[in-house]
Amino acid sequence: MSDEVKNEQPASITESLFEAPPMAEQERMVEAILFATVEPQSKVQIENRMPHGSDVAEALVHVRKRYEGRGVNLVKVGDGWAFRTAPDLGFLMQKEQVEVRKLSRAGIETLAIIAYHQPVTRAEIEEIRGVSVSSGTIDMLMELDWIKLGRRRMTPGRPVTFIVTQTFLDHFGLENPRDLPGVKELRDAGLLDNRPPPGAALEVPDEDAEDDQEDMFG
Repeated sequence: MSDEVKNEQPASITESLFEAPPMAEQERMVEAILFATVEPQSKVQIENRMPHGSDVAEALVHVRKRYEGRGVNLVKVGDGWAFRTAPDLGFLMQKEQVEVRKLSRAGIETLAIIAYHQPVTRAEIEEIRGVSVSSGTIDMLMELDWIKLGRRRMTPGRPVTFIVTQTFLDHFGLENPRDLPGVKELRDAGLLDNRPPPGAALEVPDEDAEDDQEDMFG
C-alpha cells in the first residue's frame, strides 16, 4: 500500500472536523451559554464560544420562539441577549430584587433628559431643566451605571456628552432607547403628573436626535 493511500482519510471524517453541530444542538449550546452568564451576551460573544460554522443568529431565533409564553423569556437588551422573567410574573421576584435608593426629582429629570435627548452635554441638560445640575446628581447616576460618558462634541471646548447604559436598558426591559415610552404613556401609568416637566424635559427627540442615538447604539 502506498504512502499516499495510507495517509488518505475518508472525506466524511475530514469534513466532520469543520461541520457545525445540528441546529437542535446549537440551540442547546446557546441556551446553556445564556443561562450560565450574568450579563447579556452579544451575538459575537456567543459565537466565540460556539463550534466553528455555527449559525448563532438562527439558533437565537429558535430559542426565543421556544421560550415564548413561558416563565422566562429570551430578550434582546441593547446589542446583547439574556433570559429574563416574563413581564407579567415580575411581581414574584420582588423579594429578590436589590433595593435601589430612590432618585431625587433632580435625578429623575436629569436621567429623563439624557434618555430622551442623548447624546447630551451637561450645558444642554441645564438649559432644558432651567437650573444647574449638581455633580452629585451626575455622580449618582453614573454610580448606578445608568448613564455613562459618550463622545465629545466637536465644538469649542469639546464638552463630553452623556448617554444611557445597557444596564439602564436592562433594568427597564428596553431593547434600545427608541423603545422609551412617550409622555402620554408615562402620565397614563401615573409616573408623571399633569404639569409639563421643566424645559419640556421628556419631549420625544426630533429626527436629528434619533440619528445621534443610532450613531451611539448601532
